Amino acid sequence: MNSMTDLTSGAAFQDQFGRQKRKLRISITDRCNFKCVYCMPEHPEWMKKHNLLSFEALYQFCEFMVRQGIEQIRITGGEPLMRQGAVHFIEQLQALKKIGLKRIAMTTNGHFLKKDAAALQQAGLDDLNISLDSLDETQFLQLTQRALSPVLDGIFAAKQAGFQIKINTVLIKGINDDQIIPLVRWAKIHQFEQRFIEFMPLDGDQKWSQSNVVSEQDVLTVLNSQFDVQIQHGQGSNPARRYIVDGMPIGIISTISNSFCADCDRLRLNAQGEFYNCLFAQNGLNLKDEIQQLTHDPLAAFVLQDKLRTYIWHKEQGFHAIQNQQRHSRKISMYMIGG
Repeated sequence: MNSMTDLTSGAAFQDQFGRQKRKLRISITDRCNFKCVYCMPEHPEWMKKHNLLSFEALYQFCEFMVRQGIEQIRITGGEPLMRQGAVHFIEQLQALKKIGLKRIAMTTNGHFLKKDAAALQQAGLDDLNISLDSLDETQFLQLTQRALSPVLDGIFAAKQAGFQIKINTVLIKGINDDQIIPLVRWAKIHQFEQRFIEFMPLDGDQKWSQSNVVSEQDVLTVLNSQFDVQIQHGQGSNPARRYIVDGMPIGIISTISNSFCADCDRLRLNAQGEFYNCLFAQNGLNLKDEIQQLTHDPLAAFVLQDKLRTYIWHKEQGFHAIQNQQRHSRKISMYMIGG
């Protein structure tokens, strides 16, 4: 695509607060086989399959964004492994490492990893984050409406395939906050990096309340009761504040109590071409037509560049700057945008 090579390579998009954008999250499907209470509504309205961007169009967009300074791409969902062709897409993205892409990652619920982990490793996936909200079978079923055992099988299949694994746990007060100690001990045994995530107002049925949040300080209080806990400085743009717990790294993503927005370097595209400059953005930018034109219109890349530059520049300062906006004016939940 000659028009792309004319664009300035490595000149990262930047917002009004000087934050350069180096990470792109692409949701390749909104569909998921789980119904996690912090994400999925009871009755989801799935995107129509014919409205989804093709993998060809998604690849062209990724190439365009890498030429604009994106260094890391994370594939998300819904559950990304529910979309046929996801593993092949990971393999295709390897070509972008020649022009500046450094890492390709995926976030998954783990259910399909027993089948797909080896293929993902062979396709060149660099990083794998797996959601696991409880080690208790009854509690896990309550949280996800799915059985725990296939997820554990998937996690160990991924370990056997050679992945360094991060475990993501969303904590909800009174539901699974008793899992902090068991998960840390389990992660330590198996050499996984455990990460705890504060419950965010992105649940499908919009029942979130501040009273449901298990804060970073709550987690640290529990950890300090059982372990030696030391903070690891130098978080940078990493969303997780890192700690060393009895010699093992863990992370806490504290969007509500101690957000990382000041250094945010992330951008997001959903499966039907809606672009978001922030996880909590009230409005996205519909780029489906422009993305589809990248394959055949020499001028499409320049039009896309201009639209994105303006939209990204106006990114809000962060979660706390927009939390007082009327939440119900936005009907976008986690499963639609990929977290």
